[in-house]
Amino acid sequence: MMLQVLSYQIADSIDIKTFKSIFNAELHHQESDELFYKTKREEYIYVFKYGVVCFLNYDEIKIAEFLLLIEPYCKNRFSEKLSEEFQIETNAKENKFGYNKIEIQNADVEIFRLIMLNVAQSVALDYYSDQTNALLEETNSHTQVLERKGKLDISGINLKKYIGKTLNLKNRIAENLYIFDSPPETWEDENLNKIDIELKRTFDLQERFRNVQDGLEIIKDNLELFKDIMQYRNSNLLEWIIIILIFVEVMNLFFEKLFK
Repeated sequence: MMLQVLSYQIADSIDIKTFKSIFNAELHHQESDELFYKTKREEYIYVFKYGVVCFLNYDEIKIAEFLLLIEPYCKNRFSEKLSEEFQIETNAKENKFGYNKIEIQNADVEIFRLIMLNVAQSVALDYYSDQTNALLEETNSHTQVLERKGKLDISGINLKKYIGKTLNLKNRIAENLYIFDSPPETWEDENLNKIDIELKRTFDLQERFRNVQDGLEIIKDNLELFKDIMQYRNSNLLEWIIIILIFVEVMNLFFEKLFK
């Protein structure tokens, strides 16, 4: 039997506590940051605090209906959502892992949840990667100006906004670091653990996450340089102001004595 997993990054975050109070489907698993529902036989929904919703065996109409239902509980809803698709083939002869497909011998609800969790992690990483790349492009534009003109073309206020944007992204990733850890169930079940390891390898989660971290470190280093340049520029400006004030005071004393 072939099943389809579809995962969407629809917002910066989802208020799952409030959403849980209004959605009455069978809640199979819950934590402070995630809700896993079984809505019908072989139909599941996984909702994550970090703005991802994952569906198993749902058609486009039902997905659209659910996304409309959850929209009021989303913070910074995206006009264009990121998505990822994955196939599950059940009752296979042996477990096999492909580029966008997994073949499972004895699939159960915990295996389904583990697969959906990894697909959700993958689409979340796509989002964080896009955000990091956008910041890197902005950083590169400033460094190119610095190379050509020998000075920055960014004001102090815009630099502070840029620093704030970078810190917010780092904080969101740090807040959701748990999504890149293996769930506790895999520690006690050897089969689940093997599937989890192979899924992480299939989606290349660890390497992609390291790339995001490396990108943020590059941005951080550049921001430190920009900040030092701005401080030096402000320091020079202050020195010139003091020099001019001293000069004005000296000239004032000179003219006072001269005209006396």
